Amino acid sequence: MSLANQGRSRLPWVIAIGLAGLCVAGTVAAKNKAAATLVIGLDISDTTTLDPARGTGYSSPASIHAAYDCLVTMTPESGSRPVAALATSWAKTPDGNGLRFKLRAGVKFASGNVMTADDVKWSLDRVLRIKDQPAQYAQNVTEVRVVDPSTIDVVLKDPKQPIISILAAPAFAVLDSATVKAQGGSAEPNAKEADKATAWLNQHSAGTGPFVVVGWERNNSITLQRNPNDWRGKSGYERVVIRHMSDSAAQVLAVKRGDIDAAFNLIPEQIASLKGNGDINVKSQLSLDFIYMTLTSGAELNPSLAKKPARQAVASAIDYDGIRDSLLGGAAQRPPAFLPIGVGGVTAADTKAFGHRQDLARAKKLLGEAGLPDGFAFDLSYGNASIAGISYQLLAQKIQADLGRVGIKVNLQPMDQVNLRTQYSGGKSSSVLTFWNPPAVETQLWAAASIERVAKRVHWTPPPELAPLVAEAAGEEKPAKQAELWREYEKRIVDESNYLVLVQPIYRVAIRKNVSGLNLTAAGWTFELSGAKPAS
Repeated sequence: MSLANQGRSRLPWVIAIGLAGLCVAGTVAAKNKAAATLVIGLDISDTTTLDPARGTGYSSPASIHAAYDCLVTMTPESGSRPVAALATSWAKTPDGNGLRFKLRAGVKFASGNVMTADDVKWSLDRVLRIKDQPAQYAQNVTEVRVVDPSTIDVVLKDPKQPIISILAAPAFAVLDSATVKAQGGSAEPNAKEADKATAWLNQHSAGTGPFVVVGWERNNSITLQRNPNDWRGKSGYERVVIRHMSDSAAQVLAVKRGDIDAAFNLIPEQIASLKGNGDINVKSQLSLDFIYMTLTSGAELNPSLAKKPARQAVASAIDYDGIRDSLLGGAAQRPPAFLPIGVGGVTAADTKAFGHRQDLARAKKLLGEAGLPDGFAFDLSYGNASIAGISYQLLAQKIQADLGRVGIKVNLQPMDQVNLRTQYSGGKSSSVLTFWNPPAVETQLWAAASIERVAKRVHWTPPPELAPLVAEAAGEEKPAKQAELWREYEKRIVDESNYLVLVQPIYRVAIRKNVSGLNLTAAGWTFELSGAKPAS
C-alpha cells in the first residue's frame, strides 16, 4: 500500500478518535458544570417575597439568609447562641440603654460598594419604617445611631428585653443602601408608602452574603449565583437552584436519580427506602418549627368556636400521638403549647403534665358544657403543600376523622399557600392548619406573637395580665425563674385553646454524597448554604 493510500485509510480512524475526544471533553465539561451547581428540592409555595424587610414564612428565609448578612448570626455549631457576622463585637452603650456594635472592616456588597455604618442604619431603619411583619420583631428598638464609620448603637425602649438574638433574623439584613435607593428603596419615616424596591429585590439582591439572588419564579424556582465579593471567601458552588417540588414522590425519585442534590420533604416510608443507598446520606435535625391548628374566638366567623369549652373539646378529640407516630413515623416531638421544646426551659415533661391530649370522654363532656351536645361544624383551611414529610391534606383528613368521633364536623378547605396566608393574616379564617418557624431563636418572639398579631388573626383578646407575664419572662435573667414564668404562660395558652400545636418535626433530609457542608439549622432558615461544596 502506498503512503498516500495508508494516509487515506487511517483518516476515518483519526476522525473517530478526534470525535471521541470531543465527546469525552463534552462529558467532562457537563460533569464540571453540574458539580458547580447545587440543586435543592423543596416546597417553596409559601414564598411571597425575597425582600428582607417583608419576608416571612417557611421557605424564603433560607434564600434571604444566603444572600445577606446581619450584624450577628446563629450557626449550626453555635445553636441558639449569637455569633459575630457583620459586627465583630458588641456591648452595652455607655448609658446602658442599648447595644453598641463594632463593624467588620473591609466588607463589600455584591455590587463592590464598601459597607458602612450608614448602610447598617439605613437597613434597620427601613425594616422598622416599612412596618411589615418583621418590624414587629423589633418593637423594642427606638433608634439606630451612627457613632462613627465603624460603630453603631441600637437604642432600646426597655434594655432588659432581648435584642441580640432577634437581630440574627434574616429580616435585619444589611443592604447596599445606594443600590436599593436607586431601585426605589426608602428608609424615611413614610417608607411604608414610599418604598418601591420590593419588586426589584424579588429578582435581585443587594447584600454581602455568599450568594446573589438572580431570579425567582413563583412555584417554580429560586436561583442564586456566587457573590464574588463574599468576605468569607469563595463559595463552594457557582450556582444554587432551589426547585419547587411539592410532591414527595417526585423528590425521592429526583434525588435517587441525581436530578437534585437534596430532598427536604420526604415522608417516613421514602426515608426508609433510602437505607443502604450508597449515593445518599440522610441528615436529621430537631427543628424549632411546629405545625399547629388555630381555632377562632370570633363569633362572627363561627359562634360555636367562640365558646372556650367548644375549642377545648376540639383540643381533646385530636389523636396527637397518632399524628406523630403514624403520619410522621415518630420523627417529631410534641410541645405543650406555643413554645417549642428547646427554648425557655420547655420540655417534653411539660407536655405530659399540662399539654393537650386525646380524651374523647372529656371532649364530649366539654361539648355539653358549651351547649353543643350533638357537636358542631367548622371550616379548616390549609395550603396545598407539604412540610416535614407530611402533606397538609393528609393531616387535615386525620383531624377530620378524629373530630368526627365526637360529632364535630370539619369541612376541609384546601387552597393556594399565598391565598391561605392572606386569609389567615386578615383574620378571616375559622380554623387554619399551618406551620410556625422562628425568625430567630428568641423565646420572646414566639410568645409575643401569640398574644399580639396571631391573637388578632384568631379574634382572641388575651387577658390583661398575659402581656406583663410575657415581658417579665423575656427579661428574667435567672434560667430557673424564667422557665417557671414561661411554664405559667404555656398553661394559659393551653387553657384558651386557640392554638393547638400538633407536632414539632425532626427534619430528615436526603443529601447526595457528592455534596458536603450542606448543614441543617434550627435557627429559622432550615439550612446553611455558605459552607456547602462539592465533595472531594
